[in-house]
Amino acid sequence: MNRKSLRALAAGSAGTILLFGTAACGTSDNNDDSAKGDLHGTLNGAGASSQESAIGAWRQGFQQANEGVTVNYDPIGSGGGREQFIAGGISFAGSDAFLDEDELTAATERCSSDIVSVPVYVSPIAVIFNLDNVKELKLDSATLGSIFEGKITSWDDAAIKALNPGIDLPSSKITPVHRGDDSGTTKNFTDYLTAASGGTWTGGAVETWPVKGGEAANGTSGVVSAVKSGSGTIGYADASQADGLATASIKVGSEFVNPTPEAAAQVLDTAERVADRSDTDIALKIDRTTTASGVYPIVMVSYQIACQKYEDANEQKLVKSWLTWVASAEGQKAAADSAGSAPLSEDFAATVKTAIDSIS
Repeated sequence: MNRKSLRALAAGSAGTILLFGTAACGTSDNNDDSAKGDLHGTLNGAGASSQESAIGAWRQGFQQANEGVTVNYDPIGSGGGREQFIAGGISFAGSDAFLDEDELTAATERCSSDIVSVPVYVSPIAVIFNLDNVKELKLDSATLGSIFEGKITSWDDAAIKALNPGIDLPSSKITPVHRGDDSGTTKNFTDYLTAASGGTWTGGAVETWPVKGGEAANGTSGVVSAVKSGSGTIGYADASQADGLATASIKVGSEFVNPTPEAAAQVLDTAERVADRSDTDIALKIDRTTTASGVYPIVMVSYQIACQKYEDANEQKLVKSWLTWVASAEGQKAAADSAGSAPLSEDFAATVKTAIDSIS
């Protein structure tokens, strides 16, 4: 698939994607429908469990401004959300992965129009672990790939010890925990392993976990719970929902980087926009192999997906107003405060708003 870098696109015209900045500031429009308070009805969405905390903050602010509106969101996972959206069961979907070509065709048919797919939630995926008397752990991509493929099975393996001198690692068994449902978080995590592990991970970049063994859990909360209740467990989850668990620092270049929103936001400076998509379908390809200082490459860019056209005028107004609020400076700050996500930069938020404004 041909791609253009965001830097090239930014130089091209004001209507194209601009770079994410590392500063956390969105853009807002005080004339947004979402601020008028005259909306009414029920808006139903479903999808990525990673967005659950952010959705809660967005819903609270949106419903406070619009007392006649109820927003429902079922965190069934990215795959389930996209399936329900394509089937017409919900007005919008949350997804940690953009629509693939087959899904895009089906969604376009459902909408009888282009889709609007906009990144609204940017967060690091943390490698979480629960190991007695070990609170700090350093890992590189090759070792991480071997652990999750089941090739490294004990905590005192030579590869782990070499990365963690001075830490008393036990000889106990490693229990990898993965998502049991179709998951955009899994897609992003395995995309990183595929690109960066040097071949120790062979499962590909997939939403459905491909390796036998380990422990499966549904949803982000399920993975966190399984790691927390186990011993010698290791998993992957949206960093905002790590729930006090220890998180590994990941080797990037010559340094080890922690999963912070600031470090996650920086990786988007080298993101590319996927070619051959409509202007309202902002699908991004992340550089997982960056060696830039201070960048955390295991990043999740999570989308909300809607139709550009709705037959029902009130549904259209609700969806457009909701997405406008979510992508606004106020909405992005609410998510950052609640879920620890990295707010969209001002330039990128403006591009997102242009796509949302096309809903009619």
